[in-house]
Amino acid sequence: MSVPGPAAGTRLEGPAPRGAVTGSVLGRLRGAHLGMVPIVGALIVIWAVLGAVNPAFLSAENLVNLTLQSAPVGVIALGVVLVLLVGQIDLSVGSVSGLAAAVLAVGAVNLGWPTGLAAAAALAVGVVVGLGYGALSTRLGLPSFLFTLAGLLVLAGVQLVVLGPKGSINLPFESWFVRTVQQGFLPTPVAWTLVVVVVAGYTALLVVDHLRRVRAGLRGPGTGTAGIALRSVVLAAVLAAAVAYLGTARGVGYTVVLFVALVAVVDVLLRRTRWGRSVRAVGGDRRSALLAGVAVRRTVLSCFVACSTFAALGGVLAAGRLAAANQGTGAADTYLTAIAAAVIGGTSLFGGRGSAWSALLGVLVIQSIANGLTLLNLDTATRYIATGAVLLLAIVVDMLIRGRREI
Repeated sequence: MSVPGPAAGTRLEGPAPRGAVTGSVLGRLRGAHLGMVPIVGALIVIWAVLGAVNPAFLSAENLVNLTLQSAPVGVIALGVVLVLLVGQIDLSVGSVSGLAAAVLAVGAVNLGWPTGLAAAAALAVGVVVGLGYGALSTRLGLPSFLFTLAGLLVLAGVQLVVLGPKGSINLPFESWFVRTVQQGFLPTPVAWTLVVVVVAGYTALLVVDHLRRVRAGLRGPGTGTAGIALRSVVLAAVLAAAVAYLGTARGVGYTVVLFVALVAVVDVLLRRTRWGRSVRAVGGDRRSALLAGVAVRRTVLSCFVACSTFAALGGVLAAGRLAAANQGTGAADTYLTAIAAAVIGGTSLFGGRGSAWSALLGVLVIQSIANGLTLLNLDTATRYIATGAVLLLAIVVDMLIRGRREI
């Protein structure tokens, strides 16, 4: 659960890089955070409808499968959130994930590398691609839509070359990597301990933030004792319910924990660091951010690198879940699903507004629709239509919010 950003009339804490941030940037930053309540409400409605139509959807076993299915795409969507926040886009995340999966499989199976080394090489592919994209954007000023579209095609071709004539490489089921991704679940005592640690850490962050505001003579919504207690109780209730219910089946998967942990870390970086303020400033008003002394080029470059690296990690997780890398890994619907998840989750296509939690909520919405319609024996066409309708609704809402902010 994300903590709201600075309320209207408050100042950003910490010195701005190379000078004070201008009023126009501050104004956009104040409205950067969009509450997650409407998205959570939509997810609850979707679950309620699908559960009423087919009770098997809300079974613990199916929800475990849903979380496992969501993790790889969710990691990719998390990277998409970052590039969208700086007003860019990456259409090649699916191809990056497919190429990373191919590098992992070739390294671990054909070349006999240790799995850890093969995974590191796969992630390095994402870093290199991100650096290239960052250079094209910041040095040559090319539109990200065009060079990432070209990258989609080029990297898809490289993926086929790496896989070789067979087009598919199977990972051994007995390897620790495949066992961890497919069958790795938190032991019950560890899961409950993690709940306690997370709630305690979240409460501590809220208390520290409250004390900083008090010392600065600032007040914000939900920052008092009652607000802190309410947020902590809600978080504890949600986590406890999830762990208890999923525990009646197989439990919480390691990949799910990894995904949620990455979302939480990125959320903290975006809200509590100079880099995070720079990301929102660049996406909100790039020219004003540049005039204010924000390192625009470096910020955009870092977001492209993070996006491609997360895409590579998503491909690695997908390969582990399927115990294979093939020509279909990172297929065309992968980048569409990842971008749709980011936008449905509340990230603006126009930059400057969104949250790391957008990736989590958005991918749950999309995967819930796909999972529920599959249980109803409906075809892929229906799933695409339903997902597209939800995406269109999210874009309309984004346009309305953006128009209201510009009035």
